[in-house]
Amino acid sequence: MPYFTEGQARAIIRDTYGQAHSDADAVAALLYSADELAPLPRGAVELAFGLGNPLRRAALKPGEVVLDLGCGAGIDTILAALAVGPGGKVIGLDMTPEMVERARQHASLAGATNVEVREGVMEDLPVADASVDVVVSNGVLGLSPRQSRALAEVTRVLRPGGRVAIADFVVTERLPDDVLRSPAALAG
Repeated sequence: MPYFTEGQARAIIRDTYGQAHSDADAVAALLYSADELAPLPRGAVELAFGLGNPLRRAALKPGEVVLDLGCGAGIDTILAALAVGPGGKVIGLDMTPEMVERARQHASLAGATNVEVREGVMEDLPVADASVDVVVSNGVLGLSPRQSRALAEVTRVLRPGGRVAIADFVVTERLPDDVLRSPAALAG
């Protein structure tokens, strides 16, 4: 992100997602099955802004501890909580206070008592070393102004043998300068 400082990038992303709203399930309907969406609160479904479904690759097992980076309104957090069951735990992490509150509300509405939502950034995870079995992220790693630092943090919090499932975009060619300078493009 050569056109924005780290602070500017965070402010753009925080403002964009803090104000995000939707009353449609178009994104979720493309990424998740009707069976996956059925037990979820409408708000979590409507505010799904991911790029894929990392949980399909995560192979979650009952009793595991899962960290959802950039949990947003909580769609993957809640689905992970259902997959790991009452003996497991899911930590949702988001840097946007509005999304943290939404994820907490949605987890509560879903009856997901094994969910804890924390505010923080992926480059400095508020999670203990070697305490997580699986890290998932859906369309968020690409928003990091320091992706290598975020991945180093993922490595730090994973237990030996832990797994990572990331759904994100891949850019194979240089983007035009007007796109690189665009706050809207930065925020996705």
